[in-house]
Amino acid sequence: MEGILYKWTNYLTGWQPRWFVLDNGILSYYDSQDDVNKGSKGSIKMAVCEIKVHSTDNTRMELIIPGEQHFYVKSVNAAERQRWLVALGSSKACLADTRTKKEKEINETIESLRTKMSELRLYCDLLMQQVHTIQESVKQDQPGLTPPAENMNEASSLLSATCNTFITTLEECMKIANAKFKPEMFQFTHSDPLVSPVSPSPVQMVRVWYY
Repeated sequence: MEGILYKWTNYLTGWQPRWFVLDNGILSYYDSQDDVNKGSKGSIKMAVCEIKVHSTDNTRMELIIPGEQHFYVKSVNAAERQRWLVALGSSKACLADTRTKKEKEINETIESLRTKMSELRLYCDLLMQQVHTIQESVKQDQPGLTPPAENMNEASSLLSATCNTFITTLEECMKIANAKFKPEMFQFTHSDPLVSPVSPSPVQMVRVWYY
């Protein structure tokens, strides 16, 4: 995937448009599309990168390698950020493991699940943010008036797409677990202290509100 994202540079020049290219697990950026063949201005490896969405701005996200790199970027709109988030998350999940065969056999399942869990956390944050956007849109409208159809349709479409991606990723987690773990590993006695009541998950809350 490639396209324009705005990158925070400094307090003097602020947000500047950059041409970003995601290829083989590396996200690189250039001054413009014409500069792609001249070498990148910078890059970040998705394999070790954390992705965070901004708590209030639905166009912003952060790409972080703790202690090394921190990119602040934003898209032109929420839908464009959605496409980048899915592409970046998928890139992390699909990266080839370059460790030795023995290490890979021991750790591949745990690492795969960790990657998928990281994706789930990202999509969960995105879900809650999109639900909040819809709720605020409804609250801010005058009593008795229906929110603008165009805005609600866009928000609903984004929410639906995120739900689908979340569910697909969750199914992939279950496939990994079912393929690698024996059923008896998930059998607990009634007195098992690890099993305790929990409050409804964010996904359950989203589904209840959305429907």
